[in-house]
This record gives sequence, structure tokens and C-alpha cells, in this order.
Amino acid sequence: MQIAIVLYPGVTALDAVGPYELLRLLPDADVRFVGAEPGPVVADSGVLFLGVTHGYEHTPAPDVVLVPGSGPRTATTMADRRLVAWLQQVHRTTSWTTSVCTGAMILAAAGLLEGVPATTHWNVQAGLAAMGAVPQRDERIVQAGKIVTAAGVSAGIDLGLWLVGQIAGREHAETAQLYIEYDPRPPFDAGHPSKASRPTREAATRLARSIAVNGSEVRAVPVVAWRRAVSRFQAAADRRAGGRR
Repeated sequence: MQIAIVLYPGVTALDAVGPYELLRLLPDADVRFVGAEPGPVVADSGVLFLGVTHGYEHTPAPDVVLVPGSGPRTATTMADRRLVAWLQQVHRTTSWTTSVCTGAMILAAAGLLEGVPATTHWNVQAGLAAMGAVPQRDERIVQAGKIVTAAGVSAGIDLGLWLVGQIAGREHAETAQLYIEYDPRPPFDAGHPSKASRPTREAATRLARSIAVNGSEVRAVPVVAWRRAVSRFQAAADRRAGGRR
């Protein structure tokens, strides 16, 4: 089974590495870190590097695709024509097309979430709706056919475990869970907006904005919005043309 985990500059490391630690334990797993070209890419921290092992052209038909998110580079990546085209191509033949955190926004930019129930980071749910998806704000994992989206960052570990269960069965999933000793007992209980105090929510929102705002993102937002508008216009025109036949 070939598993393609997408990497790009500014990716959030845990979004990719958390699921990887479980997916690599699948029987006969061929895990690839896929990107524009093989080589290092810097994570959103600016100090941690991950490595692309295979280019898009060398991974034309993976069984599983996982798109991690990013704090500072989501809009820029959504505007990446090469990545979007690759996602559209491989989605036709995947068994599972998945995302973690704002990776759902990248799937939406590829037109894969139109009218589809999905989730993402709590701070980006409105943007997901604007991209045509149907946000499921209180869900950690959302399955809609072969598309599976996970909430923010740490939810990728849950997604990886869920996928192992779907692909290899509960017994193997529980074995993998024990192997990595995934038995979360957080010392605090503010991991979802419904559980956090108002000051904590406000502080987390400020933190998210401070991380996400940069010049390239500002320039990328109108590009993505324009492509989205054109895509919807063309889809509506195709429906009208079909109705006249």
C-alpha cells in the first residue's frame, strides 16, 4: 500500500509526523513524503526541516493521500497550481484522501470538498465554509466517503490510528496504538474551544493570527478566492448547459 504524505515549505510538522508514526506500521506500507521535488523543506517553526522523498511525478497513483496543514503558509499552498493539479489527479484513484488541520483548506482549493462535510482547525472553520465545504465544528474526525478530514494538529494522530483500523482492522490498530503508547492524559483540559475559557480562546486566536500573517499569505488569498469564484461560475454554467440538453 502506497501512502503519500504531502510536504511543502511551512508545513506543520506534527500534522505530517503524527499520522506517519502510525501509518508506517501498516502491513506492506510504502510511505512517501511527496512534494514539488526531493529535498528538505522547512516546517512552520523555521528551524525544523523535513524531507521530501518523492516528487509529484513519481507518485501518480497512491492508495492513501494525507495533506497536512500549516499556520503561516496555508493560503500560499492553496494557490500552488502544481499541488492542486496533483491532488485532483490522484484523488480519482485513491482509496483514502485525507487531511489534517488546515490541510482541509488545500483539499477544498482542489475542489474536493464542495458540499462535503469536513473539519479543520477550530480557527479556520469559517474559511472552510467559504471554500464550499460543510464544517463539522465539534468533530475531531469526519468521514465523507473516501475523504477523511481531521481537526487541528494533534488530531492527526487520531486520524492515523483511525486509518490503520479501517485498513488493517481493529486488532492491528490496537497493536499499533500500544506500540507507540498512545494513551493521552493531558495535564490541562482546554484542547477545544468548547472547553477553554474566554481569555484562553482570545489568547489562542491572537497566537494563531501572529503566526499566520505574512506577506506571501496576504498576496495568495485573493488568488485563491478568484480561482474559487471562477470554478463555481464554470460549474454553474456546466449545470445550465446540461439542463438545456
